[in-house]
Amino acid sequence: MLTFSAPDGTRLAYRSSGNGDPLVCLPGGPMQDAGYLGDLGGLARHRRLIVLDPRGTGGSAVPEDTGSYRCDRQVGDVEALRAHLGLRQMDLLAHSAATNLAVQYAARHPEAVSRLVLVTPSLIGVGIPVTGAMRRETAQLRKNEPWYPAAAAALTAIGTGKGTDGDWEALTPLRHGRWDAAAQRHHAEFSGRIAMAAADIFASDGAFDPEATRAALAAFRAPVLLLAGEYDVNSPPPAVAEYAALFPDATLVVQPGAGHQPWLDDPDRFVAAVRAYLENAERPAGAGRP
Repeated sequence: MLTFSAPDGTRLAYRSSGNGDPLVCLPGGPMQDAGYLGDLGGLARHRRLIVLDPRGTGGSAVPEDTGSYRCDRQVGDVEALRAHLGLRQMDLLAHSAATNLAVQYAARHPEAVSRLVLVTPSLIGVGIPVTGAMRRETAQLRKNEPWYPAAAAALTAIGTGKGTDGDWEALTPLRHGRWDAAAQRHHAEFSGRIAMAAADIFASDGAFDPEATRAALAAFRAPVLLLAGEYDVNSPPPAVAEYAALFPDATLVVQPGAGHQPWLDDPDRFVAAVRAYLENAERPAGAGRP
């Protein structure tokens, strides 16, 4: 585990694995330690993954100011990591809730991002609504699964604001393209590794300014890949397609049979999509190798 100093002096941890050009990776949760990303389905065979533990998670220290867990206030952490790595520009990948952080970083530091990969992105930071009907339509693709009736009932309860802890647990199979033994082991190992108090602050008042972020993304010159999972009720493909339309140069890939963590459901397909994009997407004029 390697460390560097955030602008406020908090020591932040990251791990480096694999070979090739660096790819900086931000985990979701929000505020989940990065262990659940693993090697992103084998992507580390093709790129050097620089995977950050957000402040207060994993190997990173708890900050003195817990208000610094707010999404917009973590932009400085990403910039400090880039500077620590000595990268003039970086390819940046983010998953789920961390895509909110990634796009705020891209809005403030567009010159520092050569390519951007948003995996099953959260929509809250850009103000795109995900309707209950959209989630139910996506969930119904799994209607032949034995666990579907309980999951569908839980989705309805949560959608009406009456969800219990049991409902959230019953919903878990819908987050995976295959609710098999491997997915169940992964869920059991990593689901509890979220800093819940920090997660509450991540999206607190002032964290997001969707109008300003959308305006910045409309002028963002670097190429962007948005990867959605066909079965993902958290970030349904129609909503991700709307997200893609915010960028001048965006590629949308919907991975068949995938849920919210597509590198688990079909690692080869996930790696092929991300690798093809990173190898073929042209950096904006003036961008060089880090």
